[in-house]
Amino acid sequence: MKTWFITGASRGFGGRVAALALERGDNVVATARNAAAVTERLGDNPRLLAVALDVTDETQAQTAAAAAIDRFGAIDVLLNNAGFGLLGAVEEATAEEVERLYRTNVFGLLAVARSILPYMRSRRSGRMLNISSIGGYRGAAGFGVYSSTKFAVEGLSEALHAELAPLGIHVTVVEPGYFRTDFLDTSSLSVSPRQIEDYAASAGLVRSRAADLNQRQPGDPDRLAKVLVDFVDTPNPPVRLPLGSDTVAAIEAKHTSDAAILTAWRSISVSTDFATD
Repeated sequence: MKTWFITGASRGFGGRVAALALERGDNVVATARNAAAVTERLGDNPRLLAVALDVTDETQAQTAAAAAIDRFGAIDVLLNNAGFGLLGAVEEATAEEVERLYRTNVFGLLAVARSILPYMRSRRSGRMLNISSIGGYRGAAGFGVYSSTKFAVEGLSEALHAELAPLGIHVTVVEPGYFRTDFLDTSSLSVSPRQIEDYAASAGLVRSRAADLNQRQPGDPDRLAKVLVDFVDTPNPPVRLPLGSDTVAAIEAKHTSDAAILTAWRSISVSTDFATD
């Protein structure tokens, strides 16, 4: 039996993973801004602790972590799932929109991680799964600011992986593509109201395509949830876990593009070193 701590557990990936973990007999600390929404989604269960948590409030995160330890004695798996998207060209986003996105997607993840890691370190054991995105591996028009938050999650996860592996704690950044969740609904996706005509053929086109793609995404969120629940038993988990055929295709395309850049610019790239005798 494992004990999970899941942020954003009232819906989406978080709700599905929480439900599956409970089904297999694990304990689940399921958090959301509204604890009642967690209970409504997951029902009453002696192995469920529903906790109100705004991840942008580090004091709340510390209180939630302490409540989890008080109830179950340990936290084996942390799933940092809370987050939302922002659609619009980079120039169209306001400072307030950017700051709000970073407070949840980056600083919120850090607040929860810092609150739970002391308990994992004391046991020299634990798993951390940080939900990133296809946009965390390659940026795209219309999702530039959102992608930048997920690039931050990727960098933090790689560093945490290196720092915590010697302590018996495994960190993996999860990179879903487009899955048929509510991510493209207004509940999970903010859209910058400002629209600049010059971006109509790039970010503007993505705005319309996102609306058309909603609830027609290729990824099955139930299959993703099962992969994650099974994944925490993997003996030597990788630092990143791409999920979805679109994510795989995007990574392969970026590798090809970057390889072409290195081929074309190698002599210039290496010319900046100090001259050797």
